[in-house]
Amino acid sequence: MNRKILAAGLCAAIVLILLGYGLYRAGMSAGQGRSMSSAEQPAPGRQAPQRPGDIDPHTGKRILYWHDPMVPAQRFDHPGKSPFMDMPLVPVEEGGETAGSVEISPRVQQNLGVRTAEVTRGSLAREITATATVAYDERDVSFVQARANGYVERLRVRATLDPVHKGQPLADLYVPDWVAAQEEYLAVKELKSPGAADLLEGARQRMRLAGMTDDLIKAFEKSGKVQSRFTVTAPIGGVVAELAAREGMTVASGAPLFRINALATVWVDAQVPESLAPQVRPGDAAKARTPALPGIAFQGQVSAVLPDVNPTTRTLTARIELANPRMQLLPGMFVTVQLAPAAERDVLLVPSEAVIRTGTRSVVMLAEGEGRFRGVNVEIGAEDGGQTEIRSGLTVGQRVVVSGQFLIDSEASLKSTEARLQ
Repeated sequence: MNRKILAAGLCAAIVLILLGYGLYRAGMSAGQGRSMSSAEQPAPGRQAPQRPGDIDPHTGKRILYWHDPMVPAQRFDHPGKSPFMDMPLVPVEEGGETAGSVEISPRVQQNLGVRTAEVTRGSLAREITATATVAYDERDVSFVQARANGYVERLRVRATLDPVHKGQPLADLYVPDWVAAQEEYLAVKELKSPGAADLLEGARQRMRLAGMTDDLIKAFEKSGKVQSRFTVTAPIGGVVAELAAREGMTVASGAPLFRINALATVWVDAQVPESLAPQVRPGDAAKARTPALPGIAFQGQVSAVLPDVNPTTRTLTARIELANPRMQLLPGMFVTVQLAPAAERDVLLVPSEAVIRTGTRSVVMLAEGEGRFRGVNVEIGAEDGGQTEIRSGLTVGQRVVVSGQFLIDSEASLKSTEARLQ
């Protein structure tokens, strides 16, 4: 008897459980149906698009699909709420501007830390810093040559890089050819014939052809003594960069003896990246500093931008002339150069942090108002002081996103939706 009562109780319990579960499922289905009906119910007076191909009553354009701009690769064939973010799905229209738009509620913008800045117009003062080396000014160099065949009797400067001043004796040369020309002049001078003046001028001319300078000829005429030795002097001040003479050696007429490089001015060859080379022009101001002379700044200007690119470093050489009156700058010194090109006036500027560089193009997120954002391709120019020049793509007064733009449309989504951004 007890077993029968127990079996009946278990059967009744099972029936009640199944009945309750059925009622629960029926209620859930009815609630979801009411919710879907309410969500899909269009606003009074207008028909909401429900499938691809429908016409958007707001813009009159055909809808291709819906998507979440944060996950653009995922497409939906009906409107609704995004399963990824707390925002509605955005319609992608055929040729419409909303194809690249993102609508974000103010609360989500605050959570993402979205900040915007205005596109302004102004000047961009650029400053380029480059490494450089000091070199001789090749326009201020002088060669000393033998004026006639002779011998080096005495060498007064014996090593390269010895400093010399203008007019300093460098070497004493013995010139036998001068002796015959001078003796001929003295013999003609003693003549008293009517044509002696012409003969004297001819003898003087032969001394010039032998290599004697006008100063030497005048000194010889004044003293009346044969001068067979000639002292070579420095034509400019500087250092002996090349020494080709040695005591006792024979030299021919025109043979190089010394090369003297002046140090009153020096060249500084700054290596400028080829991407910045168009910004550097002759006449731009330059300032050079070297660790060898702390606290001293040398002022100069760019004299030339050499038309040659270093294939290894991909740099161009900007040549700068610097005054060096105390000869403190020496060839081979490393210096740091600050170039100050002329400021570009009346250009569009945005904060540099607003620009997203994908490697193939540059994009900014444009704030269109009412929580809507759109990616815009821009052409950028120079950059300095946290500001970037915009050459095309924006107009003054627009606002761009400077913080949170990567969360609005990540670099990956920009690459995959290039068509809608263009």
